[in-house]
Amino acid sequence: MFERVPRLVFIAVRNGLLAGVLGIVFLVVLYYIGRHPFLFPIYFDFRIILLSVFVVVTLKELRDDHQQGVLSFGQAMICAFLFTLVFAVLVMAFVWIFSALNSAFVTDYINLMTAQLRTLDAAVIEQIGKDVYERNLAALPATNGGTLAFDYFIKSLLISFFVSLIISVILRRQPKI
Repeated sequence: MFERVPRLVFIAVRNGLLAGVLGIVFLVVLYYIGRHPFLFPIYFDFRIILLSVFVVVTLKELRDDHQQGVLSFGQAMICAFLFTLVFAVLVMAFVWIFSALNSAFVTDYINLMTAQLRTLDAAVIEQIGKDVYERNLAALPATNGGTLAFDYFIKSLLISFFVSLIISVILRRQPKI
């Protein structure tokens, strides 16, 4: 049944599903140990390491096991994008469903983020702009599970894009002439 699916797509989807399950486990564990997963700064996000490891594994498997050691930059980026899309959609769906089933997930986020924003230093508020700060603080109570899910999806795509660019350049190999 899977013989007809191109290897690039099969590997990307399979690894995207595996990474998605692992990402879901990380989200649930972080939430239940008292560290809301949406309150980490983007540069401390576990997705950076998770996506980096899986993109490397995915591209190396494609290059070494299925393409005789040859991988172009375009193939690498397409494979990494498909992988990320599967990962991001799977975890986004989970966040949306989890927040619908567990309303405390969104409520905790709103309360913790409001407290975090209220403790910002005046210099930081001036740097980002008082009107932007007040607008974000006022919009926070309207946050819902769909908002969090979409935020997770977009940030996953952005993180993976930059990670994939670097890894695709490193792992690409052209045929020897």
